[in-house]
Amino acid sequence: MADDNSQASNTHGARGEHSTMNTQLARRWFLSQCGLGLGTAALSQLTSAANGNTTADSTDLSARMPHREPKAKAVIHLFMAGAPSQLELFDEKPTLTQFEGRPLPKSVIGDQRYAFIQPDAAVLGPQFKFAKHGQSGANISEAMPFLSDIADNICLIKSLHTDQFNHAPAQILLNSGFSQPGRPCIGSWALYGLGAETQNLPAFVVMSTGAGLSGGAALWSSGFLPGVYNGVRFRSQGDPILNVNNPPGVSDQLQGDTFSLINKLNRERMKAVNDPEIATRIASFEMAARLQTSAPELMDLKKESQHTLDLYGCDPDKPSFARACLLARRMVERGVRFINIYHSGWDAHSNVKGNVTNNCKITDQASAALVKDLQERGLLDDTLVVWGGEFGRTPMVESNAALGRSLGRDHHPQAFTMWMAGGGVKSGITVGATDDFGFHVVDSPVHVHDLQATLLHLMGLDHERLTFHHAGRDFRLTDVHGNVVREILA
Repeated sequence: MADDNSQASNTHGARGEHSTMNTQLARRWFLSQCGLGLGTAALSQLTSAANGNTTADSTDLSARMPHREPKAKAVIHLFMAGAPSQLELFDEKPTLTQFEGRPLPKSVIGDQRYAFIQPDAAVLGPQFKFAKHGQSGANISEAMPFLSDIADNICLIKSLHTDQFNHAPAQILLNSGFSQPGRPCIGSWALYGLGAETQNLPAFVVMSTGAGLSGGAALWSSGFLPGVYNGVRFRSQGDPILNVNNPPGVSDQLQGDTFSLINKLNRERMKAVNDPEIATRIASFEMAARLQTSAPELMDLKKESQHTLDLYGCDPDKPSFARACLLARRMVERGVRFINIYHSGWDAHSNVKGNVTNNCKITDQASAALVKDLQERGLLDDTLVVWGGEFGRTPMVESNAALGRSLGRDHHPQAFTMWMAGGGVKSGITVGATDDFGFHVVDSPVHVHDLQATLLHLMGLDHERLTFHHAGRDFRLTDVHGNVVREILA
């Protein structure tokens, strides 16, 4: 899996018992000695010529032992790209109403600077009413009526903070632990540490709705890990992956012969240079063949009951956030380990009330339905659902006539809110708090590295032991930072 300059040093399971060289030799022996070509085997599965026949995985994606007993076997990360306003959704601040139209006290804002507003910008009060819900008394905005119905199922973390105040670096930091592209994202680390539970679908799947993403493909990249750990992006309509179906005129026999020849050439090249990316290529061809049957079955939402479709607010024929959430539940049922759903459009520099209203109409029902559906099917206990963006929004208003902006909020890295459900997280609790203005965290601060450490912990991985040797040193998702947030663990 790794060459001399970039080799695994994950210290759990088989990885801690065999040297990298032995692993490489074992794979080379397998690839050179295997009598049945991997591509041919995959095509045989596709055509049911050898029903039930499976092949060993040449890229070390087999499931392996975690560091500890996992609580979450799968993770669904609902990433609200653009940064939702916590002050309109989760963190009610009546003091902002009292100060509306006046600047924040200098003792609060200090020397903080912003991209689009001045430090003396006037305060903007909350744009929605709040109420307490469920036995937990979770304080949730009227903009999220469906989430309010599952208040006792979620854990609200109101004390998150980050180091970045622009979208791309903040999104990349939250996903990969570093603010610049090139590091593995959390889904890749999870796959590297735990392997795959399914052979018929990618173990790490990415879907996206809304506008484009500032962080781009770096958000699901395997970085310096072998490419086999990359997230696989599914398209929102049509074939989930381009070219997964044969073009006209390509028969199963021609495809099988082509796979066999390509596989033979790849194995010979792998034997000569021992490049792990060749193993990735082999696995890609094998997975492509399996996807020709598994992907259409996965995407056929017409097999779902009308009750389920109505629960999510999903039209099975139209791409939407609701459709992506329902697909995520189906993926969990089929063994997919990590699923990212990115919904972009929360960047409320103007008209924060309209922005929140529109995005909640798109996401609130389906997000809550996902938690309900997983619970009804007995999947929530070992599936972790995470909802949130890359940072928060300012207590101060953004108004700029030259840019056509009014009644908006700027980027705010000092404090924001996320919620989690299932997968070993306590339900019906609220952790952390901010000051009266929602500006600073004043109780139980949770840095994004702490969040990452906690997600790995719930999946059974120690963030300090899950490392990869690259460029002369061991790297990890949290690098030299991060602590597990123990108070949210069930």
